[in-house]
Amino acid sequence: MEKFYSTKVITLGSTAFRQPFADSHCRFIHGYNLTAKFYFQSDKLDSNNWVVDFGSLKKLKKSLEEHFDHKLIISQKDPHIDVFKNLHTLEIVDLIIMEDVSIEMFASFCLYMANNHLVGSINSAECYKVEVYEHEKNSGIAELNY
Repeated sequence: MEKFYSTKVITLGSTAFRQPFADSHCRFIHGYNLTAKFYFQSDKLDSNNWVVDFGSLKKLKKSLEEHFDHKLIISQKDPHIDVFKNLHTLEIVDLIIMEDVSIEMFASFCLYMANNHLVGSINSAECYKVEVYEHEKNSGIAELNY
C-alpha cells in the first residue's frame, strides 16, 4: 500500500522565552524568529491529488502566529511567574504561559495544533512530525509515536 507525504513551512514569528532552570545563558529571556516545518501523510490523496491543501492551512498559520509572534512564553513552573503576570497586566509583555518551555515543547504544541486543524479531513491526512527551528543550526522535533 502506498503512503503519500507533503511538507509545509510556516513562520511562527518572533518569540521570546527562557529556561528558568538552565545552567546556561538560556535562563535569561532570549528570542528567535521561529519557523516550523510540518510533515503530513495520508494513505490516499484528495480530489486534487494532494495530501494537504496548503491553502487550507491559513487558519492554522494564523492561530500559531497568535500564539508565538511577539509573545513572551514562559513555563507555568517558572519561579517568577507572578512577576511575568504582573508585566503582562502592565502591558509590558504579551505573555503566553505553557506547561513547559523548550523548542521541543513548541514542536509538540504545533503538532497538536496541526492535527486538531486536520480533524475530519476528507483523505484522513495527519501531521506526523513537526520540526521547529530557532535558526538554521538549532531545532526541536516532536513526532507521533505509533
